[in-house]
Amino acid sequence: MAKVLVIGSGGREHAIAKALLTSSQVDTVYCAPGNPGMTLDDIQTVAIDEMAFKDLASFARQNTVELTVVGPEVPLAAGIVDYFQAAGLAVFGPHQAAAQLESSKVFAKQFMARHQIPTAGYQLFHDLTGALAYSRAQPVPQVIKVDGLAAGKGVTVAMDRETAETALAQAFASTDTVLIEDYVAGFEFSQMVFVGGDKYVLLPTAQDHKRLLDDDLGPNTGGMGAYSPVPQITPAIIAETVATIVEPTIAGLKADGLSFEGVIYIGGILTPAGPQVIEYNLRLGDPEAQILLPQCQSDFYQLICDLLQHRQPVVQWQTTDTYLGVVLAAPGYPGPTQTGVPVPTVAGADYASVAGKPGALVSAGGRLMMLTAHAGDLATAQQVVYEQLTQLELGPLIYRHDIGAKGLAEK
Repeated sequence: MAKVLVIGSGGREHAIAKALLTSSQVDTVYCAPGNPGMTLDDIQTVAIDEMAFKDLASFARQNTVELTVVGPEVPLAAGIVDYFQAAGLAVFGPHQAAAQLESSKVFAKQFMARHQIPTAGYQLFHDLTGALAYSRAQPVPQVIKVDGLAAGKGVTVAMDRETAETALAQAFASTDTVLIEDYVAGFEFSQMVFVGGDKYVLLPTAQDHKRLLDDDLGPNTGGMGAYSPVPQITPAIIAETVATIVEPTIAGLKADGLSFEGVIYIGGILTPAGPQVIEYNLRLGDPEAQILLPQCQSDFYQLICDLLQHRQPVVQWQTTDTYLGVVLAAPGYPGPTQTGVPVPTVAGADYASVAGKPGALVSAGGRLMMLTAHAGDLATAQQVVYEQLTQLELGPLIYRHDIGAKGLAEK
């Protein structure tokens, strides 16, 4: 029986650990550093920071860990996979060089241009004066992107000039590399892919909800909820996405010497000209992982082991239900948050930035937990989750009331 280590502490890592524990080949899942909400599911948390590569590798070796799965983007961008592989440890995730597809917007845009992958046009700026001059000469809306990692919050869709200029000033206060991208109208969706060399497995489609407030108002967050599959993304659109984006991306990585075993997350948008890439992530999305992984009916541990060996996994996904999840966040999120706020203990929920222990969990960060449900259609799944929420003592915790509305409204 295998022991597995999951690196990270959020809801995504909770979902990964739960999926691994369903394997008949796995008897122990550690999560470092994890969070106390995970102990509800017999996940063993380990008090080692996700950036303490040496300590994590030592733990894996001392505990005869067969496989390590890296959840978050920050250790990936810092080279944790390279470190583990150099130590002779099996690890699922991209090398540091490939992780630049997420950690650098400029790298990603240049990669897409090189490999003819459809994406919006852009201009790159290294000073505020030049960026403002260009912005004022272009029509609005405009998309302002900070080059580096920003936990899903480094993008501003500026609907007017004042917002664009404020976003540019804020961006250059923290970085010297900013993109101004053409605004593309369309229907957004997430297509994630498990990859091992030239072998890959498509996950079901999903749609994240980035804005804090209902009707896509308020600031960008790490994600306030998600549902899957997305009814508007038909099998024909998925096939086109695979032909024009997924396979050219995998081939492009190989051509550039960046082949790896891990996840490619395509933040896509369906335009009148077909699907385009908004952004790449090189790991599972959070909160999408929490409603995607429970749909896997095959052995998740075996799936990863096959990809590590560049074997094509045989994978079954459920096809009858819609899965939907709503994130509960602390007061103040995505800015400075209130800590010590009570967080309900709910069996089956995925936990993130919580402290305390089950039965007495409290807030210790921004996004705290995600409540999920599945049903035969999107409207029913939505109804089930929101009915569950009305029965919980939530106090000042915040959440959106319209997760899944786009899937119901737009055709």
